[in-house]
Amino acid sequence: MTSPEIDCLSWGLMKVKGCSSSYKDCKVWPGGSRTWDWRETGTNVPPSTLDYVERAGVSVTVLQTEKAVAEYNRLVRQGAKVGGVFHSTC
Repeated sequence: MTSPEIDCLSWGLMKVKGCSSSYKDCKVWPGGSRTWDWRETGTNVPPSTLDYVERAGVSVTVLQTEKAVAEYNRLVRQGAKVGGVFHSTC
């Protein structure tokens, strides 16, 4: 399974390659994407989630959204299996 590239990022709008939906904020991972519903975790990724991912040996990078999308897409184009959580308004 490959990670989907983010095709479009503008204020309040994100589009993921191969997905007919558009998002304000989204989560992407190898094989899929969905909206980031803030009611689930608030507007930040909980520290416990970051700790869990890092303990599993997964590298975590936190960047401003445009830089994060650029880095995410760079890794996708290299064939890396990556995931991300993105705010389009930050």
